[in-house]
Amino acid sequence: MPFFAVQIWTGDEGRFLSIATKRVERDQARFYWPRRSLRIKRGGSWKESLAPIFPGYMFIQAESVGPELYGTLKEAPGFMRFLLSNDNIVPLERADQELLGHFLAFGEILDKSVVYFDENRRIRVVSGPLKGLEGKVVRVDRRKGRAKVRLEMYEDSFEIDFGFESLEAAPQVPEEPSGHA
Repeated sequence: MPFFAVQIWTGDEGRFLSIATKRVERDQARFYWPRRSLRIKRGGSWKESLAPIFPGYMFIQAESVGPELYGTLKEAPGFMRFLLSNDNIVPLERADQELLGHFLAFGEILDKSVVYFDENRRIRVVSGPLKGLEGKVVRVDRRKGRAKVRLEMYEDSFEIDFGFESLEAAPQVPEEPSGHA
């Protein structure tokens, strides 16, 4: 079933989601709001915080967006528009659906990835949502435990921080037998 993107006023995503899920039958559409867990330093201490992966966007999985579904959602607080536009509502392209599917495979709330740094100080992802995105990492802040990743959706590019936990030493790769006796 295809995914559609809805632009919401940034900060109103939670309220929109709460109202939309009450107004729309689950068999008509499912709503997704992918978020990530980050450590943020406030008042001198580290706190866990949730932040949207795609601020200002909600994703809807439905066979199509007809007049009834559109009319219901446009009345929900925070609704701005469907992408590409309210006159041209199209599902996400295949690559965009794959990116969204990558994140949703870890659940709607993404925990931190587990990483290590190799001998050349390059990040290596052992597990978590950053796995498979190593080539998109543009900056790493080891002190904050964050990796800035460049994502593309709807032919637009943006950078987003993901949290990680670093292993102290690189995992040992077992040596293969040399075959010599």
